[in-house]
Amino acid sequence: MFIGHFAVALAAKKAAPKTSLAALIAASQLVDLLWPLFLLLGWEHVRIDPGNTVVTPLDFYDYPITHSLVGALGWSVLFGTLYYYRTKIGRSAVVVALVVFSHWLLDLLTHRPDLPLLGNDSMMFGFGLWNSLAGTIIVEFGLFAAGAYIYLTATKSTNRTGTVALWSLLIFLAVMHVGNLFGPPPPGTEMIAYAGHAMWLFVLWGWWIEKNRTST
Repeated sequence: MFIGHFAVALAAKKAAPKTSLAALIAASQLVDLLWPLFLLLGWEHVRIDPGNTVVTPLDFYDYPITHSLVGALGWSVLFGTLYYYRTKIGRSAVVVALVVFSHWLLDLLTHRPDLPLLGNDSMMFGFGLWNSLAGTIIVEFGLFAAGAYIYLTATKSTNRTGTVALWSLLIFLAVMHVGNLFGPPPPGTEMIAYAGHAMWLFVLWGWWIEKNRTST
């Protein structure tokens, strides 16, 4: 799952209008923001295995810290707690915690059974939507369109930048996702780790959008 995670961040603005889109994007992508760092540190591992699924050539054989069920619950509670400590807004803290956990639920839908309960020797989960290219496209773009629509109805632009910033993000994510679906496999796992840190730019992009939009 890729743009589906952003869909949750966009839609969550309706439930937590006082929460910045930057925080919601960070919440929806939290485990994938941490994962590249853990790859570089050698705490988690991935290998390139073309044909692993129809959609992705990556074999996620070792990522229990970020992508186990227990790990996802832990990150959700931690992020929600830190957000509450900073803002003292209980509703928003609950929403961002749920957004963090939504990442695991959406990965559950798309991944083959490689999401561990706790460790690599524990029960594995995954419904395997990535084995269907057509199904993946329909579900991800459907979620993305719904999330974008909800965000558009929950906010309004205060200037032209607010419109340009939002639509440029939506278009960029859609194009990037198509590239991920039909592009060649990455050249190496180290490149995956380094490139993964660029995901933080989407958090900054969300901040830029929110500076020029307001809740309706």
